[in-house]
Amino acid sequence: MPSKGGQYRPFSDVDVQKINHAVMTLLEKGGVKVFTRRGREYFKRAGALVDESSCVVRIPRGMIEDSIASAPHSVTLCGRDPRHDIVLEGSNVYLGTGGTAINVLDIETGARRPSTLADVRDMARLVDACDWVHFFLINVYPNDIREPEQVDLNRFYAAISNTSKHVQGGMYGSQGLREVVDMAEKIAGGAEKLRGRPFVSFITLMISPFKIDDRYGDFACYIAEKGLPVVVPTEPLGGLTSPVTLAANVVMHMAETLAGVVLTQAVRKGTPAICGSVGSIADMRTLAHLSGAIERAMIHAGCSQMAQFYRIPYYSTAGMSDAKLVDCQAGYESGMGSLLVALSGANFIHDAAGLMEFDLTASYEKVVIDNEILARTHRVLRGIEVSDDTIALDLMLEVGPGNDYLGQEHTVKYMRSEFGPYLISDRERREKWESDGAKDTYARAKEVAKRILREHKPLPVDPAIVDALRKKYPHFMG
Repeated sequence: MPSKGGQYRPFSDVDVQKINHAVMTLLEKGGVKVFTRRGREYFKRAGALVDESSCVVRIPRGMIEDSIASAPHSVTLCGRDPRHDIVLEGSNVYLGTGGTAINVLDIETGARRPSTLADVRDMARLVDACDWVHFFLINVYPNDIREPEQVDLNRFYAAISNTSKHVQGGMYGSQGLREVVDMAEKIAGGAEKLRGRPFVSFITLMISPFKIDDRYGDFACYIAEKGLPVVVPTEPLGGLTSPVTLAANVVMHMAETLAGVVLTQAVRKGTPAICGSVGSIADMRTLAHLSGAIERAMIHAGCSQMAQFYRIPYYSTAGMSDAKLVDCQAGYESGMGSLLVALSGANFIHDAAGLMEFDLTASYEKVVIDNEILARTHRVLRGIEVSDDTIALDLMLEVGPGNDYLGQEHTVKYMRSEFGPYLISDRERREKWESDGAKDTYARAKEVAKRILREHKPLPVDPAIVDALRKKYPHFMG
């Protein structure tokens, strides 16, 4: 069963209506610049007002509402193993990786270096063994693949073949997108089977302020034509590409991502579209993007509440840090961000495991530490169960004053389920901790990560499919 959020709601009902009015007005009167001719044609056929000279598309309120109604209110993102299926609806909460970082902290040396295709494989395998990381959004870029058109197929295969959890990623080229869809259809057993159980999904991006560019727009159209799940997030930065106030940032997020939802429904009604927010604030001293700011989590919690108002599955972000080391800052920024956005009921929270340094670097050790943060997050979401049995009034009357509960059946019944799993935290007395090497959290996480990479065996891909891909695509490295 998924964890349920929705306990944190930053907006009143009146606030929600004000934000909705602003969103609808912006799309209807201000519009969106759509640089893909294919996208403009779909918008025009569906009833939008298209100015070809300026590429501005204005979307009538009724068309927006019709698109919200036709977009599925529940989207299942499948794993190759059905145990890992995740259902995005209501206030269901799942958390996983994200990126795509261009560096990793080397697990042997601790030094930052450019990430490689081997890191994509290893990160996927690590996530496959982390129970509280629910999906693998490809979180590092393979810098060792020099030809851009060879990146997509190989990074997606490296991910799919090393985890049976759902795999998601953005795309770098139209050829690569088509190759990845073809590969996924082969693994699934055909296009219809992939649509029925999509174990991969794709990210396109709306560009702030109020733009759909040629490349991402065409990607969104193609994915919608295939009937596959597509995320249409946007990334306004408060003070730079959006007004500086948090409320305005939420409005821009929702207007831009709804424009993407409308496009997918104009292409194919019923396309499993997922609205999304990945924006943040800027450091007003340096104009740098900030990933670990608490205001970023507040913005995404607000967008989560609006997505639930529209009843559209929601892709969010949390758990990043601007720290350069896996240190105290990395812990408190990641922990506070993940908990706050999860409490809002965001459905698909990416970036929540392993990211640091303005999203530029990923850490194996931080994935393991974040896995524990996410375990605690889910324990909070589960809340405190209140029943006659959990209140235990009769038990307390029976045991009476001055006696303990260690040997009671009630204790045995609840001692595993009532307390959350804590995997790497130190809870030993100092003497035991010192005799075990006086290891800090980073050292313990490194040991766990190394053990997983050494021992964990993910669900393999059928060798016959691998051979077929090698024959069809000379640049396939699987």
